[in-house]
Amino acid sequence: MSAKDIFHTVVRSALEKEGWTITDDPIYLKVDEDKLYVDLGAENNLLGAERYGQKIAVEIKSFLGLSLINNFHEAIGQAWNYKVVLAEQQPDRVLYLAVPEDIYEEFFTRRLAQMSVTRMQLNLLVFNPIKEEIILWT
Repeated sequence: MSAKDIFHTVVRSALEKEGWTITDDPIYLKVDEDKLYVDLGAENNLLGAERYGQKIAVEIKSFLGLSLINNFHEAIGQAWNYKVVLAEQQPDRVLYLAVPEDIYEEFFTRRLAQMSVTRMQLNLLVFNPIKEEIILWT
């Protein structure tokens, strides 16, 4: 299993603040001999909540490497594999890529990132790492 992202506990806390119950930490997926681990699985069981009953998978990325574009390529590739496997094995779960607010503002507002996210139909969860809050769901 891979190491947890430095923002793992931040995103987990932010989800719990919004009423999500963490069901998996991590979500284990297996395709033949390949083992995959999505950072978090959660379900919202708050009655009346906008996302009541929804199940999500969250892959957390810090984007702290030397190159944002390389970090992006890695995140998108990983997210694509998770999305494909989740669609087959847990189709009731929606995948989100969790990114820090500053990275979202600096990089995910660029045309390349927007084109890729749109084409891939990738959901983003933007969080503030200081406040441990979710800023935006897309």
